[in-house]
Amino acid sequence: MSFVQILEFDTKRAGEVESLMNDWRAQTGNTHTVRREVMARHHDRPNHYVAVVEFSSYEDAQRSNKLPETDQFNAQMTRLCEGPIEFSDYDVIRDKS
Repeated sequence: MSFVQILEFDTKRAGEVESLMNDWRAQTGNTHTVRREVMARHHDRPNHYVAVVEFSSYEDAQRSNKLPETDQFNAQMTRLCEGPIEFSDYDVIRDKS
């Protein structure tokens, strides 16, 4: 079953967040297990964002979470955000295009 992690955060530095995400992907190469990621800005609150990160399974998400590069990502992400980052974990029960 697919699994998604949702990061919800506020920032005025969205471009730097995108660069950080790109850097994490480059640094982890074939060791990360992310299948897909989407970053979206709230329509009415321009500094509020979500990042939806899809994995093949919960176990794959945990493998990516345990990478040293992920710890570095989280520390840098915290510095780019205004307030805490809310992390939520979801099992995908429906996926249609």
